[in-house]
Formats: sequence, C-alpha cells, structure tokens
Amino acid sequence: MAIDEEITLKKLEVFLAFMRLGSLARASEELGLSAVSVHRALHTLEEGLRCPLFKREGRNLVALPTAYAFAKHAQRALAECEEGVRKVRELAGFDAGRLKIGSLYSLTLRCIPQLLIALKLRKPELQVDLTLGSNETLLRNLSDGQLDAIVIGVQSAVDERELVSVPLFDDEVQLAAPLGSPYGGMDRIDLAAMRDEKFITLADGFVTADSFQHAFRQAGFVPETVMRVGDIFSLINLVSGGIGYSLLPGRVAEFSARIQLIPLETRYVSHQRITLLLPRNRERDPGLLALAAECRMYGQRSPLQ
Repeated sequence: MAIDEEITLKKLEVFLAFMRLGSLARASEELGLSAVSVHRALHTLEEGLRCPLFKREGRNLVALPTAYAFAKHAQRALAECEEGVRKVRELAGFDAGRLKIGSLYSLTLRCIPQLLIALKLRKPELQVDLTLGSNETLLRNLSDGQLDAIVIGVQSAVDERELVSVPLFDDEVQLAAPLGSPYGGMDRIDLAAMRDEKFITLADGFVTADSFQHAFRQAGFVPETVMRVGDIFSLINLVSGGIGYSLLPGRVAEFSARIQLIPLETRYVSHQRITLLLPRNRERDPGLLALAAECRMYGQRSPLQ
C-alpha cells in the first residue's frame, strides 16, 4: 500500500511530541511551532491515515486507542530514520554525538552556561565543544563547517536562505567608565561632549567594535583610541584602571564591580541582538534541534526589546 503524502516524518515527530506531553501548548513550545501548526499537523496526519487518532473533549484533544497503537510504529520509524542519519553522518565525518558550538566571551557569565546546562538535561548523551572568539571568526568557522552552531550578537538581518536564526535577547550598548568618573552621576551620556576623552575598544571583527564605530559615527567624530584589545576581559580591566572609556553591552556589567555602565542619549543608542545561528541545511539535526529549542525557551524568559 502506498503511503499517503500527508504522512511525513515531521508530522510523526509532532504526533509523538503531543502523545508524550499531552498538550498542544507544551508540544508547540518544545518543537518551536505554533499551537495552530501542531493542531494542523495532527489533523492532516489523520487525513493521511484515513483513520481518527483523537477525539475532542471541550478544547482538548484526547488520544484514541488507534493513536497509542500508531505511536509504537511511528516511534520505530523515527528511530530507524535517526539511526540512518547518524550512520550517514559518521560516514561523512560528522559526529552526531558531539556538538561544536561557538560563542562570544561576553556571553560566558550567564547565557552560555544556562544554555549548556539545559541542553545537557535535555540530551544527556550529547557532548559539547565550546569555542570562543569574535563574530568574524565564529561566522567564518560556521561557514567552513568547523562549528555546528554559534551564539553571537547581530546588528543586521542574516541570510535566511543559508542560516536559521533564533533570537535570544537584545542588549543595549552603553558607556563603560571606571568608578568615580566625572560622568558617574549622569542619567544619560552625550558622546559629543566626550571629544577630548581617551577610549579603548575591541579589535575589528567583534560585534562590540562595530557598535563602538556606529555610535561615534552618530556622534560625528572619530574618538581618540589609545588601545585596541583582543578580548573583553582585558578591555574591562583597562577601563577599570582608568586607561580610557569604552562602549560595552549591558551584559558585561556583572563581570567587574570596578566599572559602571551609563546609558547613552537616545540618538547614539544601538542594540546587539544575541542570536543562535545554524546552517539551514542542518536544521533537522537532533542536537541542533535541541539547542534551538533551548534558545527559544531562553528567549521567552528574556523578552526581546
């Protein structure tokens, strides 16, 4: 008997998630789909089977005996397919049990540890390698296949034909000053009033360096930059030591109690959108699916601006 075109692996995945969780809302959250999409997948799966799987009780879907019987076969079908994918990936030189993730140094205090802990709880067997670097380096490594996914700051649209993006949170760029600076009591900083000050910035290739340059273009002058450094920890230490000011995202505030972050006046404000990026052609990879799901949940806890 020919299998109806409405019966797809994706719908089997949705069906099994619903059977396991018993809720459209919980299944949609785990899969990163809308409740409407989950309901539509279940309905069209029934049409493809030409057999009812659920009955309605009020606003709830209740599984029929046919659903429990079909779930056993659906689970075996997905398991066989996943095993086939794993063997093919191993043959091609990819390790399905290991995920290589890249990220920014500035995300290592809260964001990345929380994501990795949640990912290990979801998939305990998954091994993770973490690489830290600049936006430029991480994007290049993702493109070259050296990394499976990256969590970075973006300030413009990504190519959705090549990459899947999952936004986590927005971060505002602010003035970083040492404690006791003359700007410490201000509610907002006018960069135009800082023409005579010295600044430190990250080297080119970091998203924060791009934010720095953008802000001073808005201010209409090129600041006196006394030093460029290759990591955000050195930059924070130099600012705290009074070597110069800088512009940094709000997420670094907890890295040091010896600096303070002061908001910029509205015309200079820019945001970095912290985003998971992964290759479009690997979006169904089980490890990347789990990582994307955790990033979506993180984003729900940290609403985008």
